[in-house]
Amino acid sequence: MTAVLKHELKSCFHTLTAYVFGAGLLLAVGLGAMLYNIQAAVSNFEYALSYFSIILAVIVPILTMRVIAEERRQRTDQLLYSLPISAAQVIVGKYLALLTVYLIPMCVVAVYPLIFARFGDVYLPTSYGSMLAFFLMGAALIALGVFISSLTDNQGFAAGVGIAVILLNYFSVSLSEYVSRTAFGSAAALCVLVLILGAVIWHLTRSELLACGVCLVCMAGIAAVSFADSALLEGLLPGVMTRLSLFDRFNGFVNGVFDLTSIVFYVSVIVFFLFLSVQSLEKRRYN
Repeated sequence: MTAVLKHELKSCFHTLTAYVFGAGLLLAVGLGAMLYNIQAAVSNFEYALSYFSIILAVIVPILTMRVIAEERRQRTDQLLYSLPISAAQVIVGKYLALLTVYLIPMCVVAVYPLIFARFGDVYLPTSYGSMLAFFLMGAALIALGVFISSLTDNQGFAAGVGIAVILLNYFSVSLSEYVSRTAFGSAAALCVLVLILGAVIWHLTRSELLACGVCLVCMAGIAAVSFADSALLEGLLPGVMTRLSLFDRFNGFVNGVFDLTSIVFYVSVIVFFLFLSVQSLEKRRYN
């Protein structure tokens, strides 16, 4: 795993990937600090992180698009399968390399509150609590990007899908206000999600029986709930969209609330998508 970590770090810094990512993040936070903390004379540094957090929708897919897709395109992934390490170690090694690239500009950002504290009253616990949440949110998005990259050998496609998915998550709370709150609307949306889940399972396992079985069981469960008590489905879809928003949970930290459940949620998202990435790699190894 250490060899994979070193190789991925070297690859990131031998191309423009790490530099574009770091420059984009520092530029966004710097603009936010200038607008909120310097120009507006506001001591809340966490507002700078919140205002330009949407930059992650662009720079994270740039960072993750090539991590596995490029290996598949150049057929160098065959070398990974010949190494005396498991697919989990390969994925974790690559993920830790990307996390290191993300951590470097965050270390620079961590100095900002200390600088501002010399010229005004900055509440450091809220600033650094928001910074921790910002780092974990970015780590969760990187795990998502790694999974998307593992599904294709086209870097552009991986970046495009990554940007679209992260933007959808960013605006999910706003979009939830326009989503149907009826039981029928929620049931229909759940059925669509089940079909997407079935497609992902088929892609990872190439087992039509397993994918169809999961879809049928889930849809039967949705139908049973609809007939038993349709009121349980009312407002379900908007609620799910709000709860799954990584950015909405980050706003709680910006408002001064250190929510431990959000920390657990971020870690769970990281583990979930890394697990899916391992399964995607294992599927290709066996094929």
